[in-house]
Amino acid sequence: MQPIKVIILYGGKSTEHEVSVHSAQTVCRLLGAQPDKYQIYPVFISKQGYWFLQQACSEQTPQDVPVTPVLCPDGILQALDGSFTIQADVVFPVVHGTNCEDGTLQGFLETLNIPYVGCGVLTSAVGMDKELTKLLAHEAGIAVVPYQKVSRGVAYDKEALSKWAQERLPVFVKPVRLGSSVGVTRVTHIEQLQSAIDSALQFDTDALIEQGVDHAREIFCAVYGDGRTVKTSACGELRTIAGEFFDYNAKYIVAGGCETQVPAYIPVRTAEAMRQDAERLFKAVQGYGLARVDFLMDKAGQYYMSEINTLPGMSETSLFPQLFEASGENYADILDRLIQIAKEVHSRKAALVTSR
Repeated sequence: MQPIKVIILYGGKSTEHEVSVHSAQTVCRLLGAQPDKYQIYPVFISKQGYWFLQQACSEQTPQDVPVTPVLCPDGILQALDGSFTIQADVVFPVVHGTNCEDGTLQGFLETLNIPYVGCGVLTSAVGMDKELTKLLAHEAGIAVVPYQKVSRGVAYDKEALSKWAQERLPVFVKPVRLGSSVGVTRVTHIEQLQSAIDSALQFDTDALIEQGVDHAREIFCAVYGDGRTVKTSACGELRTIAGEFFDYNAKYIVAGGCETQVPAYIPVRTAEAMRQDAERLFKAVQGYGLARVDFLMDKAGQYYMSEINTLPGMSETSLFPQLFEASGENYADILDRLIQIAKEVHSRKAALVTSR
């Protein structure tokens, strides 16, 4: 049987560009270690949006070959000089953030008519939007923390917002459509609120002001499946060491900035309820492929859905593989299944009637 040809995409026009490259190195290594099963094509997307075929997954190098996606019978990628084309069976996006996991790239891949790993256009867009996710979670009976929203260029009652935040300090101000805690500020004094909003609105046109959770613990549950059959992982916890909360600095910059506890030290009944809510949310947003659902739990044991990540970090040190390995699953096997799901979903769509 011929190896499955897989284009692995990473990098991108995103504030999470570097995180993406780190994740993709693991995926490239695990799939590339099975040459009888996979033939991989590592494709780097620069911060300017240009595509390059690489010999090995990394940041950009002088040896990279400029390529462009094409819609033609002979291939999906073509060298800019026309010297070669590449046909593929599936695309594996290992990308994060704006222009990558928000439905933008997924819509482009739909146009190219190629199977791709991960959630579809609608789910990706909704999952990136923290407010829409909260609305769907609430509709599904999953608790969310109270919040307010402000938008760039739209007038709002600053006095009323300040009063609302003052009664709930600390509050967290964050861009509505961004990940990896980029642009997030913990506000402990009301005088900090406006600068925190201004900071968040540099990264997005909308910002949320969320009520803080008392002595919050950050608990995570990963999911994958075809949308009908869904597997949930053990719950895990991340504790920050480098700062007051789990920000980008603690996640990626400071060595030892956070520590992972998998499985999390929480009551069995709470963990099971979180797993059920993670599956419920995944289905509510019509997810397939993979995701990670993040929860906040207060000192009394009450928990709230924080957000869903439809393309979570996938390096060996990322939560997604750690959570499933704690559940007794092999990460390489999960990657196999994600590629199978991509092809199955594409086949279902291809069977639809497109003319009358």
